[in-house]
Amino acid sequence: MTDPVLPYRDRVHAGRLLAGALAAYRGRPGLLVLALPRGGVAVGREVARELEAPLDVFVVRKLGYPGHEEYAMGAIASGGVRVMMNPPPGAAPQPQAVAAVLAREEAELLRREQLYRQQRPAPAIAGRSVIVVDDGLATGATLRAAVLAIRQQQPAQLVVAVPVGSGQGCSELEDQGTEVVCPARLDYFGAVSQWYVDFPQATDEEVRQLLDDAHREHARQAGRPQ
Repeated sequence: MTDPVLPYRDRVHAGRLLAGALAAYRGRPGLLVLALPRGGVAVGREVARELEAPLDVFVVRKLGYPGHEEYAMGAIASGGVRVMMNPPPGAAPQPQAVAAVLAREEAELLRREQLYRQQRPAPAIAGRSVIVVDDGLATGATLRAAVLAIRQQQPAQLVVAVPVGSGQGCSELEDQGTEVVCPARLDYFGAVSQWYVDFPQATDEEVRQLLDDAHREHARQAGRPQ
């Protein structure tokens, strides 16, 4: 069913409404918001601000079918996690093509981790309540990879939060034991972009600026040197 707020004006609007759906977590000790770059960071920034929680990134890369990169055949995440989806009958790509996609995306994952975090260490996850945020959930492959990787670090609680998502994708995550907060679950989904009025391609510089701003703001809230 379509939520009456759709389409969202932009990622900031979506993040503020998503934060409202997560209000019960506000002020929870040890709460951490992890956003999936690039598009999830603007959403996560609003969630972290409203919940008074630190914001960081968790890098996940979709593995697109060779020649049809818009369709996911799987995803990889920090920590060496790989999630592969079952291909349609007769559509399995050649192993050499899969290996080439993996090599390219693994290199990009490492580049982004180094660029976005700069000299800041990765946040501790063990024993914390973690909210993983993206700007939408289509097939769910990217978020499934993130969930697998984060669970390896033993959080006390793990929640996936997206402003809009496919009903099937959300249900598949829940069937695997993951709590999902999604204000707008749609039977017919299509692409994430169609549920936003303004949905520009986020840039690396925007991601870095959002993370820097969030880091400084949370340091002020906690009374720490910036």
